[in-house]
Amino acid sequence: MEQIITTVRDFTGALVFVPEPGGDFPELAWGDAFFYYAPDGRLPRNIQPYGTVVTKNYPDDTASDLDRPGRWRVNIHVDRATFRQLTGEEPRSLTGPRDYAAADMVVPHPVYGAQGWVSVVNPGERTTDTVVRLLRSAHDDARARYLRRDGRGRY
Repeated sequence: MEQIITTVRDFTGALVFVPEPGGDFPELAWGDAFFYYAPDGRLPRNIQPYGTVVTKNYPDDTASDLDRPGRWRVNIHVDRATFRQLTGEEPRSLTGPRDYAAADMVVPHPVYGAQGWVSVVNPGERTTDTVVRLLRSAHDDARARYLRRDGRGRY
């Protein structure tokens, strides 16, 4: 997990936000990581992260079984073509059951797959390079959106 977070921190303009106790964010988010393109170093308002690392189940997201010791999941927003290439499905037309708890496999996000998110529980030998490539691409896409906002890169 730390390898993924460190890699994203090294992307130019990346902001890795990890809520901690005593901050303004709910306890449920403490210890998770949220990835943004924010060259000014400030947490963007009204912008979703392009990737996250979660370390526990959320009330509406338990299919990956993240409450077991040593389990965590990286989530990445991808474009439709990449989603199709990785999963063989269209984001808005997901079918059939799948094992969201399987480690080291790229699958549609168990909750946000229809919005173009993929996830990997405990990336390992098979998926770490893919995860880094996807995070780099998502970062580049977030940068492009940032620069289009008003021609000066302001949100």
